[in-house]
Amino acid sequence: MRLSDDRISHIAHLIFDGIWNDDLVDFVDDKKVLAEIKRTIAAHMKKEDDADTAARNKIRSLSRDVPEGSREWDILYKKYFEEEISKRRF
Repeated sequence: MRLSDDRISHIAHLIFDGIWNDDLVDFVDDKKVLAEIKRTIAAHMKKEDDADTAARNKIRSLSRDVPEGSREWDILYKKYFEEEISKRRF
């Protein structure tokens, strides 16, 4: 799932505000913290995009044709996606 920079920024501000309002952390440099939250979100989304691409490529590489949207495709996609995500964990 791809998110626009505006959406990532919005989510980063929600996280920032939640941490700040719950008094979990005192930030020294708000801009640096927001930038790091945005970078982390973008990195996570890239890993998911890469896992999605890898899972789709695995299904395409099968010797038989598995039509997208079929029950078999959904099962294979979920399996391959989870495998790829587990490879890409932090």
